[in-house]
Amino acid sequence: MDSNQKTAWWAIARSEEVGGKKPINADIGDQPIVLWRDNEGIVRALEDRCPHRRAPLSLGCVRDNGWIQCGYHGWIYEGETGRLKEIPNMKDKQKFPPLYRAIRFGVHESGGFVYVNLDAEAAPPAPSTNTTYALSGTVAVALSHQDWLDALFDDPNLVLAIRGIGFTPYLMTELHEEQGRLVMERSCQWRLLHWPAPFSPEFPVTMLTATDPITGHTDVTLRDADFNELLRVALAPVPAARGVTQIRWRAEIGENRPGWMAKLLGMKDSFAVRPSVDGAALRVLKPSASRHGEELRANMLNKDAVAAA
Repeated sequence: MDSNQKTAWWAIARSEEVGGKKPINADIGDQPIVLWRDNEGIVRALEDRCPHRRAPLSLGCVRDNGWIQCGYHGWIYEGETGRLKEIPNMKDKQKFPPLYRAIRFGVHESGGFVYVNLDAEAAPPAPSTNTTYALSGTVAVALSHQDWLDALFDDPNLVLAIRGIGFTPYLMTELHEEQGRLVMERSCQWRLLHWPAPFSPEFPVTMLTATDPITGHTDVTLRDADFNELLRVALAPVPAARGVTQIRWRAEIGENRPGWMAKLLGMKDSFAVRPSVDGAALRVLKPSASRHGEELRANMLNKDAVAAA
C-alpha cells in the first residue's frame, strides 16, 4: 500500500455485519483489524492482536459493558482508547498504566458501511449522500486490489453480474476526472435481445461509474436511454491479506423501470460481485481504460500533493 492508501478511509464492513455480541475480523492490506459494537452501539476498531500473547482478539467475546475480551488469557480492553481494563484475578486498575493498550484505529459509519482509517486521529470523511441500500453482500476475490479495479475498468463482465445486462467494450464517455473521481460511462445491451452479437447499433442501457482514485470505492448507476435509473450500486473494494481483495457492496433497484427486461431487475439475484474471475479471459484482456486511469490517478495525486505543500 502507498502512503495515500495508508491514510485513507476504507469501507471494511457492512453495518449489519458488526454486532455487539461477537467481534469480527477484517483486513486493510496486511493489517488485521477487529470490529465490534460497544454497549452504546458505537463501532470500535482495534488491531486484531492481543498485546499480551498476540492472539486474535476477534476470537474472543464482547462483554456486557461493551469491552472486548481476549479468548486466550481473558485480558479485557476498552474500545475507545484500546486501554487494558482488566486481567482475570487482577482487578486493581493501578496495575495497568497507559502503556498497556491495543492499537486503535479511526472508525466512521455512514451509508450502511463501516469505514476504518489506520490513523486513529484522522478527521472523519464527509457523510455519505446515499441512503443505506437494501441489497448487500461481501465477496472475497483472489485478485489484488489494483488488478480487480483494472478489470472493472476494462471489462466489467469479469467482475460484475447484473441480471439481463451485457457490458460492451464501447464507451459513451472515456475515463476522465470529475470532482476528484475517475468517471466513465459504458454502453450496455440487454443480453436476451442482442447478446452475443459482436456489433449492434443500439445501446439501450449505459453504466456510469465514479471511482475514488485512492480506495477504488465506486458508485455505479445503470440507466436506460431515457435516463431512468434502473439500478444503483456502491462498491467498496479493500485490499486484504495475501493479495486477496474483499468487496463489500450495497445495491438498490430503481423505482421507474419501463420495459419487461428492466422489470426483471426487480427479481432475486439482480446484482452480484463475481466471487472468482475467469483467468483465461483475464489473461488476454488488453489494458485500455485502466491504463488511462493510472495516468489520471497519478496526475490527481500529484496535484493534491502540490496543493498541500
